[in-house]
Amino acid sequence: MSHAAPSAATPNALNRRQITGVMVGLMLGMFLASLDQTIVATSIYTIANDLDGLSLQAWATTAYLITSTVSTPLYGKLSDIFGRRPLYIAAIAIFLGGSIFSGSVHSMGELAVARGIQGLGAGGLMALALAIIGDIVPLEDRAKFQGYFMSVFGISSVLGPVIGGAFAGTSQILWITGWRWVFYVNIPVGIAALVTVFLFLHLPSRHTRQRIDYLGAAAITIGLVPLLLVAEQGRGWGWTSVDSFACYIVGAIGLAAFVLFEKRAGDYALIPLRLFKNPQFSLSALLNFIIGIGMFGAIAMLPLYLQLVQGLTPTQAGLLMITFTVGIMTASITAGRTISRTSKFKMWPVLGTLLLAASSTAMGFALTADSPLWVPAAIAVFFGMGLGCCMQPLVLAMQTSVPLKDMGVGTSTAAFFRSMGGALGTAVFISMLFSLAADRVTSAMKTAVTQPDFLKTLHNPAVLADPTNKPLFDLLKGGTSGGGLGADNLNDTSWLSKANPVLTHPIKDGFSQSVDIVMLTAAALMVLAFLITLALPNAKLRDPKEALKEPATA
Repeated sequence: MSHAAPSAATPNALNRRQITGVMVGLMLGMFLASLDQTIVATSIYTIANDLDGLSLQAWATTAYLITSTVSTPLYGKLSDIFGRRPLYIAAIAIFLGGSIFSGSVHSMGELAVARGIQGLGAGGLMALALAIIGDIVPLEDRAKFQGYFMSVFGISSVLGPVIGGAFAGTSQILWITGWRWVFYVNIPVGIAALVTVFLFLHLPSRHTRQRIDYLGAAAITIGLVPLLLVAEQGRGWGWTSVDSFACYIVGAIGLAAFVLFEKRAGDYALIPLRLFKNPQFSLSALLNFIIGIGMFGAIAMLPLYLQLVQGLTPTQAGLLMITFTVGIMTASITAGRTISRTSKFKMWPVLGTLLLAASSTAMGFALTADSPLWVPAAIAVFFGMGLGCCMQPLVLAMQTSVPLKDMGVGTSTAAFFRSMGGALGTAVFISMLFSLAADRVTSAMKTAVTQPDFLKTLHNPAVLADPTNKPLFDLLKGGTSGGGLGADNLNDTSWLSKANPVLTHPIKDGFSQSVDIVMLTAAALMVLAFLITLALPNAKLRDPKEALKEPATA
């Protein structure tokens, strides 16, 4: 029985040395994108103070979030038309340009623009890396390689806060202000990625004659920008404010227009709606979104708990989160190797969502103001394992459920839904935390002032005279006068680790209770995700390239 020759769209096979070289370049690119999501978080306070723009700091984060999320599906579609290599090189170059600009700014307005440019590049780095692996690596090895990619994501999630805190805490490095190295550190890594990709990544040139879905791109931008904006700024504006409602309305109109344009565009749509007719694709996309909410929410909550309640520095909190990396690396590599052998993927998201639900529940009940540090460290291991079991198997499920010509769209859609969930989870959970904290801290302090030990410490002359306790007494005035805490009282909590431990205990307890409620909410979402995983098809993954090798009739 003979076989038809593979289509011209089938990428040329690369040898082991070439694949290894490409992998190094792709992992460096993914490291850039994922590191930048966390490295700025621990340094933005220092950056904003130095640039005299503390009230504008959120815009630097929002600009990166908006441009990286909106550009992700664009990279996927354009790479299906023009090829992965030129788009990936362009993404690295744009990201490097934004990094150089970010490190040289002199105002928060300039930084917001620079971060937006960075985001335009970052949108292609992660999605295109996974799509390229789908092009050059056969399915039986792809899960293993993508497991290494997910490990890079976990490592960068931990290193980001550590590196960012270290740079922000240093006045100068090589005669350059310390925080500017948060962005300049991308330069050598980015150049190494560019050189490696340029030398080793040689895919067949591609230019499919196809219309570009400009209307869809415009509609999804109009739909997502205001929704991401309100997700980041809603806590400050008020979720029911005029600004927030304007964002809701414009976002809903944009998304509705996007669906209409995509339906009309058919095969040349930015995200072809026909792909969602496949249950494996649509359910995996939904799971990426829900898991993204819980994942980024928990990743934001645990460091906050370690710093606010346990009194760790950002660097110490980042180092303790190494246990999270151990979990995600172990599960990613194990899942990848097993899927490579069996081509079965369903058991991993089922197991992963169970671990995520259990870990989130454990955080909700086990984390208190007096918990020993080994408790959050141990929970982080299992949370990381849950993510490792879910992330790359779901990407594989989406890649293998679409035709080869849509590989870029399938991969970028996975990243797109996870990014959207992450943006929503981080914004809503942090807003939820501080909204709850005001009431919980007020209640805890009202209880504390009835206890003899607290009152004795409160009226101790030495404690009253200690200037490090002044912010604490300002907070106590609001919390015990019956009026509750104002938002301004909780905006800066850097004094918590320095003030009297007896007096700060009820404040830490209030924060701890708030973290517990947030994590139990995340646990409920993970239970929902688990129920959805049960509906996933229990089929073997099939490489789309095999569809190009139809057997001829005898």
